[in-house]
Amino acid sequence: MSVLRKIVVWTTPLVLLLAACGGHSGSPRDTEGTGSMSHEDHSAGTAGSSMSASSTGNHGDAKVSTLHFNDDGTIPNNQKFSVLVYHGAFKGLNAEQIADRFLNNNWGNNWVDGVFDFHHFHSTSHEVLGIAGGSGEIQLGGPKGKIIKVKAGDVLVLPAGTGHKRISASSDFSVVGGYPNGQDYDTQTKETAAIKANIAKVGKPDQDPVYGKKGPMLRLWKK
Repeated sequence: MSVLRKIVVWTTPLVLLLAACGGHSGSPRDTEGTGSMSHEDHSAGTAGSSMSASSTGNHGDAKVSTLHFNDDGTIPNNQKFSVLVYHGAFKGLNAEQIADRFLNNNWGNNWVDGVFDFHHFHSTSHEVLGIAGGSGEIQLGGPKGKIIKVKAGDVLVLPAGTGHKRISASSDFSVVGGYPNGQDYDTQTKETAAIKANIAKVGKPDQDPVYGKKGPMLRLWKK
């Protein structure tokens, strides 16, 4: 299990940041028997699957995909808002530049780290993950969910309750996290009635973390 840690990111007033999903990415691990979604793969899940997927086309220079996961009894996921994957939206930007973009769009409480290697979710806030370096595989939606490949420049918007876990990562894998309005967050591994009630209270943010007041999240997420 990874351990939460504080790290120095850059010499601005936000110097020490605490990672919600982080921990060293470590070396890549084999993922025998698992699938992945490239940005050409947007097929819906098979009958009985806990996941459905679709493509929303291009927004600016980034192609945006949506993923929806059902409650599996342990990982609640989010039945109202879909996961959004912005392919290459921040290509060429470093961690500091990505954090600045998030902050400018009112997604604060930022950190730079990795992603935990166990299934977990946040019940009190949505979360954005911007891949600042390297590449990896992240499983979304819990054990019955979907493994997707991510690389530097990609952005994941995870609605409250969405399960996520690092499956593999390059040695230089680095992620910038953020939360609407700099919201505090929790880290959970198993749903309860109270946790599901928390998730239901987390509403639609005012700004898209990537594109601000005109981003696709504002159109795709209904109040």
